[in-house]
Amino acid sequence: TVNTINYRFPIITPDVEGDPADLVIIAVKGYDLEQAIKDIRNQVGKDTIILSVLNGVESEKQVAAVYGEEHVLYSYMRISIVMKDGKTEFDPHKGSIHFGDLKNDPEHYSENVLAVKNLFDLCGIDYKVDADMLKGIWFKFMCNVAENMTCAMFGVPFGSFQKSDDANYFRHKAMWEVIHVANKLGIDIGQNEIDRQEHTIGRLPYENKPSTLQDLEAGKHTEVDMFAGTVPARVHQVCLGTGLLHLLHQFLTVLGGVQRKECRAEACRESRGRLGDTALGTRQLGGEARQEIVFGLLGIEDRNRGQHAECVGR
Repeated sequence: TVNTINYRFPIITPDVEGDPADLVIIAVKGYDLEQAIKDIRNQVGKDTIILSVLNGVESEKQVAAVYGEEHVLYSYMRISIVMKDGKTEFDPHKGSIHFGDLKNDPEHYSENVLAVKNLFDLCGIDYKVDADMLKGIWFKFMCNVAENMTCAMFGVPFGSFQKSDDANYFRHKAMWEVIHVANKLGIDIGQNEIDRQEHTIGRLPYENKPSTLQDLEAGKHTEVDMFAGTVPARVHQVCLGTGLLHLLHQFLTVLGGVQRKECRAEACRESRGRLGDTALGTRQLGGEARQEIVFGLLGIEDRNRGQHAECVGR
């Protein structure tokens, strides 16, 4: 159900063979990408174009490694979506698909870019062809990492960034950790991109929550490894002060495991019609206890700050 309308889309299973698709859009969680790449095999032909609109900065390379760079356009989506109980709600006028080759000149778009552009025009789908797709992908990644991790850590919605200086302190600190790594890789993002995102944050509905917090609350697997783990581990030749993201990764990995354990236990109790206890409940990681853990981790970061020397591998 999307915006109160129930859709019944025609589907096929991965084993079905037939005419290859003109366009394949991969839109799954990062941890499902490997399987999705396998599942589309029978739908990819010599002229198929693939868009991988996942979060993160690596999915295009993973797809291209299997099907070839000539089939892949770089892409990402910018939209705030609320998902609950199989229902999705979003404002289609406040989001778009970004796609293109690595570099794009409006006077000289490639055949693949023009093909997707013409299709989206025909379908009335909002889109943008970025002049520099890597810059756009890393800009979104910067926003995703900072907003998802901060909201998940404190259990607060996007609206917290509209009112709380403390929430923005953590968000901005995480943003700069991503920026420092991106800059070392030659990606030109910085304060201008942070300022640009401030406008977007201010327009989001106060109660909307990023996907990581939604997944945590539902006891689902999260993309924490991709969000907070990518920056410290993304490039072995770059080592920077990414202490906050490293600690966020550890904290949210523990919290996610606890949430899933509690949800499984709850499902078990319901199916058996009796009560049970988990060794550690999410309520114990809420409120003051949660804050104590967070600030304890940040104390560790301060003590170990000198261990994150800035360097660039050769």
